[in-house]
Amino acid sequence: MVDLSVRIGSLTLANPVMPASGTFGPELSQVFDLDALGALVTKSVTPEFRAGNPLPRLCETEAGVLNSIGIPGKGLDHFIGQAMPEWRRFRAPLVVSLSAPTVASFAECAARLAATPGVAAIEANISCPNLEEDGRAFAMHPEPAAAATAAMRRAVGGLPLWVKLSPNTGDIAAVARAVAAEGADALVVANTILGLAIDIETARPKLGSGMGGFSGPAFKPIALRLVWQVAQAVRIPVIGVGGIATAEDAVEFLMAGATAVQVGTASFVSPTAMLQVIDGLRAYCARKGIARVGALTGAALPTALPAAAE
Repeated sequence: MVDLSVRIGSLTLANPVMPASGTFGPELSQVFDLDALGALVTKSVTPEFRAGNPLPRLCETEAGVLNSIGIPGKGLDHFIGQAMPEWRRFRAPLVVSLSAPTVASFAECAARLAATPGVAAIEANISCPNLEEDGRAFAMHPEPAAAATAAMRRAVGGLPLWVKLSPNTGDIAAVARAVAAEGADALVVANTILGLAIDIETARPKLGSGMGGFSGPAFKPIALRLVWQVAQAVRIPVIGVGGIATAEDAVEFLMAGATAVQVGTASFVSPTAMLQVIDGLRAYCARKGIARVGALTGAALPTALPAAAE
């Protein structure tokens, strides 16, 4: 028997596999048992109604997907009153992704979620624009990332707080250290990286908003490198995300320092991709004689990463 359970702060997951925010919803319960997952992660919830970005919002590329969804949604009141009763049907821990435009708004919304029965953890999406910093994302620099984290930490008390970092910063290790110092329980590494596709017939970007977030297989080596760097910069759990489609991909992320992984784009190709990753992890550990999947975390890390590599 292989023990697939992992611990992320005070939260114990039955296995290390969960969906990436924005790629998953309770409707997938019609396809498979969602309680088979280590955790459930919602799409990002925002304080108020959002219409989202102009169409088209999604386009395929040779080795991945570009998206510019714009976090459409009906707001926090609707989520708590209408969506949460549906999420409470499942036993797997529910992680609510939160996006907000200011530090104060992050704190206020986090406090409300912390008081909502059924919320096991908050995943703070600090890749969103910070209106107090001329629209620059919180996660771009250590100071605004730390300020948002500190405000949410005070607001949620002991509720687990995960912070999702951006690959678009010039120094993700510095941002990770700043966020960890302000009380984050775990770091999700990383959000999508900015990309662009152009329609050569119309001479216009293929996405309605121009640039978008790139995800999928081609992003995996970049995401893996980010996890590798962050895992050596902090002493809190790292959750790896970016291009994970198979158990072999997940093993790489665990060996690079991740405690758990999130699957996103692969679920669009195969809705049961996460189950295949779980089964594959169990088979890999059994084949290698590994009794506990947690033993894989950091297995490939050097004792020290040369400073020039950061």
